[in-house]
Amino acid sequence: MGLDLKPILTHTNIKLSDLSNKIIAVDAFNTIHQFLATIRGSTGELLTNSHGEITSHLSGLFYRNINLLAEGIKLVFVFDGVSSPLKTDEIQRRHQIKQIAAENYEKALVQGKLEEARKYSQATSVLTDKMIEESKRLLFLLGIPTVQAPSEGEATAARLTNSDLVQICASQDYDSILFGAKRLVRNITISGKRKVPNRNAFIDVPLEIYNLEDILNQTNLTNEQLVDVGILIGTDYNIGGIPGIGPKTALKLIQKYSKLENIDQLQEQLSNVPYEEIRELFLKPKVANVTNNDIKFEPVDYDKVVEFLCTEKNFSPERVNSALQKVQNSEKNKNQSLEKWF
Repeated sequence: MGLDLKPILTHTNIKLSDLSNKIIAVDAFNTIHQFLATIRGSTGELLTNSHGEITSHLSGLFYRNINLLAEGIKLVFVFDGVSSPLKTDEIQRRHQIKQIAAENYEKALVQGKLEEARKYSQATSVLTDKMIEESKRLLFLLGIPTVQAPSEGEATAARLTNSDLVQICASQDYDSILFGAKRLVRNITISGKRKVPNRNAFIDVPLEIYNLEDILNQTNLTNEQLVDVGILIGTDYNIGGIPGIGPKTALKLIQKYSKLENIDQLQEQLSNVPYEEIRELFLKPKVANVTNNDIKFEPVDYDKVVEFLCTEKNFSPERVNSALQKVQNSEKNKNQSLEKWF
């Protein structure tokens, strides 16, 4: 569902080059789902190889990460573990959406409404165990370390920014802010363009960076109070929040009353919300215990990347090698720029 904090959060638009030499913790599931939703054929079908194996996730991970590595950006992919039981309703809701979208997709195909079919197809993606293992394998060959979170990947990614093992979290969702991430960058997994619905046109999609300290200062809230704002709006643990309360109203209520317990007019509605447990999930989440020794950046294994993608998965050798050349060129340029100092 996603937490709708955007109307009350301030951010800065940046360029990809601004992230050079930064270490970024990436919400792996969120990112791979983005690739599965957007990297599709003309009628909305997932990309597959000659053996019928889905390759959309690998295509996204490879080509997008190559561009990031070529910019000198270091990545750490954090994978989800077991979700809290409070997320059960949200998981079931997402499953229902996929089922309805799949039915609408088939109807649109039969009716020849290809644009409509493609739109519905984006909501049908399912991330399988095989895709997760293949993703981890490709990341390993690209020299990108992975971290297995015990619960929400975003929570562990946020904790990494607090322990200064990384500088920034990357996700399309705003939950990282409630988990206490110092900084969140959005749209890093997008190529920079987004298609306008129902039009043959594209718009620029800038990178957005959110700074938690700035947000708390500008809203005059603590991190715990910002979590209360999220609970009023609705999180993955309480779908839809309190009816009739949007982001701006929620912000005003917490600014005025300080915390949920003090909002007398909402106590009846809040009685059905386990808000103390939800607070605990955001403020004291289960996270992986990660140290410097757990995050090791390795060089790209060019030969094994080609073997995996081209030999095993039938990717185009020309395209793969052309992409890999970007990283090789960036490494050469980096070495040349360092030589003048010695």
